[in-house]
Amino acid sequence: MKKSILSITMAALLGLGVVSCREQKSDAEKAGEEVEETMEETGDAVEDAADDAGDAMEDAAEETGDAMEDAAEETKEEM
Repeated sequence: MKKSILSITMAALLGLGVVSCREQKSDAEKAGEEVEETMEETGDAVEDAADDAGDAMEDAAEETGDAMEDAAEETKEEM
């Protein structure tokens, strides 16, 4: 009688353990997917920021060049 109760208890614990691990694995997979998605979004944001910074630098360089040309023309006109 003790062996059958012990066997049933062990089978029940094993069955619960398997079900519990499946749920945890599913939760872990979901968390992994969320992390991956967040990393992709962050990467896209970094690329966008880098592009914006590059564009701003190009615009500033063009404006500086234009200002220098204007100043040079004004200097020539004054002479």
